[in-house]
Amino acid sequence: MLPYALIDLHCDTLTGLTDADYHLLASLQVPAKKAETVTVLANRIRETDTLNLSGRHFSLSAIPEGVHWCQCCAVFIPDELRGEEAIAYYDLHQRNFHRQMESLADKVLPCRAAADTEAAWSTGKTAAILTVENGSALAGRLDRIETLVRDGVRMMTLTWNGENEIASGNVTDHGLSPFGREAVRELERQGIVVDVSHLNDHSFEDLLKVAKKPFAASHSNARAVCGHKRNLTDEQIREMVKRNCLIGLNYCQDFLRAGDRPATLDDLYRHVEHFLELGAERCLALGSDADGTDVPPGLDSPERFAGLYQYFLDRGLSSAQAEGILWKNALDFLKNTIF
Repeated sequence: MLPYALIDLHCDTLTGLTDADYHLLASLQVPAKKAETVTVLANRIRETDTLNLSGRHFSLSAIPEGVHWCQCCAVFIPDELRGEEAIAYYDLHQRNFHRQMESLADKVLPCRAAADTEAAWSTGKTAAILTVENGSALAGRLDRIETLVRDGVRMMTLTWNGENEIASGNVTDHGLSPFGREAVRELERQGIVVDVSHLNDHSFEDLLKVAKKPFAASHSNARAVCGHKRNLTDEQIREMVKRNCLIGLNYCQDFLRAGDRPATLDDLYRHVEHFLELGAERCLALGSDADGTDVPPGLDSPERFAGLYQYFLDRGLSSAQAEGILWKNALDFLKNTIF
């Protein structure tokens, strides 16, 4: 039995980087090579339908028949890019997103609202929502938020691992900047969901003092189950439950289990159990991190993503709980919060 629908809050499939591309990105650390690297990547990006490549964790053509799918597609911006370079990199990828929406229009529709998502499903097409991973896309300018809104961006991860003009990520130790406080208020005002995945604990605490609307952790697990600092503490989870926020389960092996052994579906379920123990039943969703990380073999394709529904039932969840995690909680959040 397949679920009625599946909503995935985060994938890196849009950037679609190959191993060779990642080697190119590494050269961004050498200032003299930045312009050359960006040019090479730009030419590849303009020619590739990254959302429909075979062999990826996510591919439009690999979605199981009968599953209504909504995929949040992130424009990931490397920490090495700041200012005008970050803007140019974001713009390159958002244009590619919209180009692919046209070239793959028989399979997918770009969506900005929950109603758009349901309309796409009614035609048998996948819904695609544009998001941003790394607030360096703003380059420290509040007016950039209006640009992102015009482009159709509906959620933004404030940082990646490092520090930008907004806040500090999990490998740094500062908090939300004065600009970051203004940016959070403006993102809320203009209808872009604030995403706290990758924030360090200091930045998260600062955010709680500023945020007025429910926010998301698009791809984060429970730190009590796996002690990686990318995961959420119990205190953070409880606070998000109180605020009617949304938490997407991350399939990254390093965020599922400690040690070097391969992660399994049962590791993912341990996080589910813990979230449920903390009262997060209506806040829990999926945030695969597809094509941006190493995932367990049981979570490496759309068919296996969809198979989580039956797996959750087999582990003892009710159909309402399983449907909540796969799609209903996220759709309700979209309807009730921003969209």
